[in-house]
Formats: sequence, C-alpha cells, structure tokens
Amino acid sequence: MVEAFAVASGKGGTGKTTSTLALGMALSAEHDVTVVDADTGMANLLFHAGLDDAAVTLHDLLVEGTATDVAEATYERFGMSVVPCGTSLAAFEAADPARLRGVVADLAGDTDVLLLDSPAALGSKSAVLPVVLADRTVIVVEPTIPALSDGLKVQEYARSYGTETAGVLFNKVRGDVADVADRAGRHFGGPTLAQVPDSDAARAARRAGEPLLAHAPESPAAVAYRRAADRLDVRDGDGDRVADRFSSAVVPDTP
Repeated sequence: MVEAFAVASGKGGTGKTTSTLALGMALSAEHDVTVVDADTGMANLLFHAGLDDAAVTLHDLLVEGTATDVAEATYERFGMSVVPCGTSLAAFEAADPARLRGVVADLAGDTDVLLLDSPAALGSKSAVLPVVLADRTVIVVEPTIPALSDGLKVQEYARSYGTETAGVLFNKVRGDVADVADRAGRHFGGPTLAQVPDSDAARAARRAGEPLLAHAPESPAAVAYRRAADRLDVRDGDGDRVADRFSSAVVPDTP
C-alpha cells in the first residue's frame, strides 16, 4: 500500500514543515512513512530533523547526469525515512524539478505513506509538482480569513489535477476559532483535521533540530497533531501502479 500526501499552504510561515514531520511521526506508529522536503527553493526540513549536515540531499537527485541513488539521500530519523533538500541556491538552479517524479516513484515502492513538504506558493514548476503528484492534499492554514483564501487557491489548483483534499489543519491557533473553522467546513473538500494551538514547544523543537513529537510528545500541540493523523484515514494503494503514475505525471508549464 502507498498513499502520497502533499502538505501545502497558500503562504509561508504557517508551520507547514513542523506539521509535515509531526504528521509523519504520528503516522509512523502504524505505517512505514517517508517524508520528502519537496520545497526545493526554500528548504528547511533538514534543520527540523537534525539533518543540516546531510552529505546527500534531494538536490543531488534532481541534477541531470548525477549517479546518485535515492537511497543515498534517504535518512532514518525518528521512526521515519526522511529525504531532506539542500539550501544551496546554485544547486536549486541546477536542479530539474521534473526529476522529482522519478524520485517519488522510487520511494513509492517501499513505503506506506509519502508526505511531500510542499512549497508555500504556486509560482513555478518546482512549486506545483508536489500537489500534482499527490493523491490528496493536507492544507495547513492559520485561522484567519486571508489564510483561508490562500488555502482555497491551493485546493482549487490541486483539484484541477485530480488531487483530492484530505483535510484542513489549523495551526498556531490562539483562542476560539469556531467561526473560521465553520467557514472552512463549508468551503474545503475535506474535514478539519485538528486545531493545533500556538506552541512554545514547537519553537523550541525547531531550535533543537527535532520534530515536535520527539521534543515534546505530551504537549498540547503534539496531542493535536496525533489527532489529525488519526483522522487522515490512509488508503491502500498499489505501489507499482502509484509509481507508474508518478513517473508519467505531467509537469505543468505554469500554475
């Protein structure tokens, strides 16, 4: 079985990478999970996962003519397989985003859940490809009307390529957001997965280079992420068929 989720948002700073790793750790209790930092231009997952010294990253897999194997860029961390991306501007410019299809196809044959930490904006091929490749999208938003609007744009684009909405994850929540959550329920194609409270523990985890669920597993935010993972209801999929679909995915010229 394998299902690919793009963890996406309409803007930066929503806690998307924190959410990707938290969901990955929560899901790894029952599934083999692979997390990929598909934000090739503004990668930071490696810092959250203690992999800032990784010798081989996704960038090395996306440069044409390299002999690097996917396994060389895959690291076992916190009960998950993690494929970090580098932060070099030169490597980003040399990378061919279309090659992400082959990387994801290779990973699909040996995991249950793929989580693609996606770029925040939809302004380039490298930004839109994760939501094109995914089966479903987890949309991470802060509980404001402008953030909901940005999230809806991501959903509209994803759906135009047949990618369903797994649900909405409200992050950095302060106080009662019932009204905003109600509006989300009316407009998004999936449920509200959880309301994750604004958390000093999440900020401390980033500084420590650890996922939140490793750094503060009993914090209210960690509990909320586990609740969100429980609601994702991972679907069975044929690994070979999914890999074939990824390999042949159309790379949009423009979003």
